[in-house]
Amino acid sequence: MRAALRELENEAVHLLREVQQRFERPSLLWSMGKDSTTLLWLARKAFFGEIPLPVLHIDTSYKFPSMYAFRDKMSAEWGLDLRVHRNEAALASGMGPGVGGKLACCTALKTNALQQAISGGGYDAVILGIRGDEHGVRAKERTFSPRDASFSWDYQNQPPEFWDLHQAAVSDDGHIRVHPLLRWREVDIWEYIEAEAIPVPDLYFAEDGQRYRSIGCACCCSPVRSSASTVVEILLDVRRSTEGERAGRAQDKEDAEAMQKLRALGYM
Repeated sequence: MRAALRELENEAVHLLREVQQRFERPSLLWSMGKDSTTLLWLARKAFFGEIPLPVLHIDTSYKFPSMYAFRDKMSAEWGLDLRVHRNEAALASGMGPGVGGKLACCTALKTNALQQAISGGGYDAVILGIRGDEHGVRAKERTFSPRDASFSWDYQNQPPEFWDLHQAAVSDDGHIRVHPLLRWREVDIWEYIEAEAIPVPDLYFAEDGQRYRSIGCACCCSPVRSSASTVVEILLDVRRSTEGERAGRAQDKEDAEAMQKLRALGYM
């Protein structure tokens, strides 16, 4: 493993241990994608093979079937304290991709569901696997990012972070979002997956000349043309690509400011 990647690993492990030490009720968000699965792997390293905090899955009910199979398999193998939450009221009302546009669907089934899970669990810290290079809005984040009682993100007024000093103060009924992978790039994730032999969903590997570069809800993800069937071949794909990683995500295309709006409201 190259030295820069080992440095990123050490930083992430340090942050995970710091969160466990400094907060009373931390949790870790898992979407079953490559980034959050890498985050789970790092958490297992940080805590000597176990993850001593709840693992949250915000389930829209629209994920690929293979993602649910992967979730159940890895949760059992790794002994996760998995807590699945869905916005049942929104689903019962018929909310879905064809109702009000992708922004409305994501708000109801992801953002609002996450808010419900955080409130219901009383979590004062939520660890996420977002990366700064994945989307311009996420690049504005801090490693420790405060959210107020309404779950809003004030991206225009964020606390400074000097050296390894992080703002961990939680406002009344608020919480902190923690991003151990913020400095990682897509290529770093795949290099680390290769070096550590981390399992990831089969959707990332080519079948019939296509594979998924970014996965989420089946109705909102489009595959890219590729013959990459191994992690090494995926790395070559990523290094050669001239398109953004989320080019196949429908919610990013529908509204140029969609991600900014979603994250300001409390999206992942």
